[in-house]
Amino acid sequence: MGRMSHRNQERTERRISAAASLMLCALTVLAQIAVTLLLTRFLKEKASFVYGFLQLIGAAVAIRGYQRSGSPSYKVSWMCLLLILPVAGMLLFCLWGGTHQAKQLSLKPVPPIPQRESAKMLSDLNQTALTRRSPAWGRLAAYLQKRQFWLYRNTDAAYFGEGESFFRDLVEHLRQAETYIFMEYYILAEGTVWDEIFAVLKERAAAGVEIHLIIDDFGTLTRLSDGTLQAIKDAGIEVEIFNPVHRYINRLYFNYRDHRKITVIDGYVAYAGGINIGDEYANRIERFGYWKDSTVRLTGDGAWGFAVQFMQMWKMLGRHFPNEDYYYRSCREGPAVEGFCQPFEDGPLNNPDNPVEAVYLQLIASAKRMLYITTPYYAVEESIQEALCIAADAGVDVRLMIPAIPDKKLVYLVAETYWGELLRHGVKIYKYTPGFVHAKVFVADGREAVVGTINLDYRSLYHHFEDAVWMVDAPCIRDIEQDFQHTLEQCRTVENTSASIWQKQYLLRAAGMLLKVIAPLL
Repeated sequence: MGRMSHRNQERTERRISAAASLMLCALTVLAQIAVTLLLTRFLKEKASFVYGFLQLIGAAVAIRGYQRSGSPSYKVSWMCLLLILPVAGMLLFCLWGGTHQAKQLSLKPVPPIPQRESAKMLSDLNQTALTRRSPAWGRLAAYLQKRQFWLYRNTDAAYFGEGESFFRDLVEHLRQAETYIFMEYYILAEGTVWDEIFAVLKERAAAGVEIHLIIDDFGTLTRLSDGTLQAIKDAGIEVEIFNPVHRYINRLYFNYRDHRKITVIDGYVAYAGGINIGDEYANRIERFGYWKDSTVRLTGDGAWGFAVQFMQMWKMLGRHFPNEDYYYRSCREGPAVEGFCQPFEDGPLNNPDNPVEAVYLQLIASAKRMLYITTPYYAVEESIQEALCIAADAGVDVRLMIPAIPDKKLVYLVAETYWGELLRHGVKIYKYTPGFVHAKVFVADGREAVVGTINLDYRSLYHHFEDAVWMVDAPCIRDIEQDFQHTLEQCRTVENTSASIWQKQYLLRAAGMLLKVIAPLL
């Protein structure tokens, strides 16, 4: 009873903190209005001088912020806010504009998970072999290796283009777990999918299998009850909650989330992709029409890359693993199959270094024949927008698939501000008419692909902890390309006309342009 009461108290605190954060935003705007009115009423002749002085201070703060390293869009957004609304802008900048906010999370700075020297040497050999196939691939592999993301062979990669087949496969492999299970998800929602997974987890935990679970607090805020969470713990599953909302009243509560979706079984099997644990991902319930998503399963050496990612996050949350490399690494030899894979991750703690954006840019630049992209959101830096336009101008068949039924209409408005330029340069844009595309997939020239959790928006590229796997010459890449081609049959083409893009709703167009400016702050 005491534990339940404590949990209910925490949930109440989270709701209060969310309201408090929004109230802080409102109060800063009211402060701006109040200062303006007071200056006009009481100072009169000197009002312009004083307000000009405030604008000067705001401009100085804006210039100082622009000189920092980091995203140009983010800096421009703050500059606009500081110059237009200096009082509100400076207050908000003091609260949320610092470059070290993410580092204020309750995450312990921990050294990288120890890796065997033999593993590093093998990754170097793989990188050399990959370079022989393509210098561009070799450069990308070397870039990721420098950030301690190793390149693997002997890994069978299987692609799942929809949720139901993924969950069936996941449950089957969970049943085979002998030593441990790692699971890390942004959303864990109650429903039939979780019931099936939890039944297997309870059985494996009772059989002595070590199970660790990380879930994001904001992602599960309204999807996981206190009773269900307690049942998970009572089953012997160790649980960590990432970034509890109630601890951070002094910052936008929805930023800096653990957006990753990872399952690792015995260090030999790993899943990664866009699919969370919830009934909508298997289309057992309907949200925004048919839910289109994707995940890959790595069987073999490459699974260890995701095990390392999980263990690193577990330790950052203050927990401990004894003998990480020797106990948790699989002793089984991976299957001798064609292809390379390189799991990688990104998060706000390493800003301004941004491996995710760098991978996407190099993938776009190296494409010679075709580039297919699936994403639910599109709000990118100018660098990615320009790279896509250059690729299309150079004759690359660039195709971008987006939802026809959005889950966030305001975000959808922002995305439409980019379509005109892309279409003028020859990028083909398709809307998935049955519903919502949640997959995050790049496939280039039928030989390399990225599947993961990374949306093409500012929050994924800069605010969230994300993960993905880059694959080269893996047989499953043919499945990814075929799935894209098949899905195109259910899409309608976006035409380069105002009627097609904006449906002649000029107020929506204006709203989209405004939201585009402030999007990096959201």
